[in-house]
Amino acid sequence: MKKTLAALLIAMLGNVAVASPDVRDGDIIFHTSRSSQSVAVQRATGSRYSHMGVIFHRDGKPHVLEAAATVRYTPLESWIARGDGQHYVVKRLGNNAAALTPEAVGKLARTSRMFLGRPYDLTFEWSDDRMYCSELVWKLYDRALGVRIGALQRLRDFNISDQVVRAKMRERYGDHPPLAEPVISPAAMFDSPLLVTVAQE
Repeated sequence: MKKTLAALLIAMLGNVAVASPDVRDGDIIFHTSRSSQSVAVQRATGSRYSHMGVIFHRDGKPHVLEAAATVRYTPLESWIARGDGQHYVVKRLGNNAAALTPEAVGKLARTSRMFLGRPYDLTFEWSDDRMYCSELVWKLYDRALGVRIGALQRLRDFNISDQVVRAKMRERYGDHPPLAEPVISPAAMFDSPLLVTVAQE
């Protein structure tokens, strides 16, 4: 009897889905990626967070617009599950009621179409030919709404003396890294005073 009850409880608990956060279109989500470059990004920027995207609902379900292998939509639950420890932070413009009107959200969604399918940018260039995660989010908000979240930096501004960072830079750039290249990091956007935290796990 005890074994039967225990088996029943395990089966019931196994069917309990992890609840998705209460999110709105235009929310910005951060997590720690488990990609091969994540540690280098963390050490270069001094931040826990190495990946990010923008949330949009598609067919009634939340998805994350992200730059991964390509710029694409990923179901929110899958995106969260892919992060280290399934930890995430969701942020939103502090003046959300005024800024993210239905018209503004529509502009974000329409502008996102120009980036869909672009390949991932391994060398963090500022052109639109390829995109990395924070570049995608920064340009989306800038071009759709004229809102610049986080200050641009130069590659030389990061902690490039760290051994892990130097090794990754050598792998990507050889002996001539473009130290003057404009870069926007997940850390700069995470720390932006324009954003407030609305959910985290």
